[in-house]
Amino acid sequence: MTKPDIENKKLTRCFIALELSREAIDKIEEIQKLIKKKNLFYGKFTEPENLHLTLKFLGEIEENKIEEIKKVLAKIKFGEFEVKLGEIGVFINKYNSILWLKLNGPEIWNLQKEIDNELKGILPLEEKFMSHITIARMKKISNKIEFLDYIKNIKVEKIKFSVKQFTLKKSELKSEGPSYENLKTFDSD
Repeated sequence: MTKPDIENKKLTRCFIALELSREAIDKIEEIQKLIKKKNLFYGKFTEPENLHLTLKFLGEIEENKIEEIKKVLAKIKFGEFEVKLGEIGVFINKYNSILWLKLNGPEIWNLQKEIDNELKGILPLEEKFMSHITIARMKKISNKIEFLDYIKNIKVEKIKFSVKQFTLKKSELKSEGPSYENLKTFDSD
């Protein structure tokens, strides 16, 4: 394949996600407001409409592969299952740290593994899956000790909700933040 052929291929940034219930999103917004009041970091909170759990990040995908991925995902059979919000935590690194909420339920792991296995002929296997919802991206934490102490004392109400589907999403990165579009939704049996 020549360089112009590669440059002419349209790539779409994609991921597979679980949507959250309205009640779970409302609870996350309450937590975000509590943390905002403390003003302990510089960064950006995830907008309510963008809150989700990523089951698998696919990266930049060629248009023709998206149709193949949809066909593979359509074969996955799963029953409706219940999940609940879990504890709050943080991934801290040098450049961009993540504030997250865990989403608990063994079926999440089963569904993620099945998606991963079904797509292994098309995409690499997931190296490290953790069932979390990104609620903020932090560029700079003013006082890490104070921040971590505050975070570990936040009590998260264990909101439960049913998962009846997962979604293949398109992601466009814009200066004001990411924009997501549903490409296809896959329902439980």
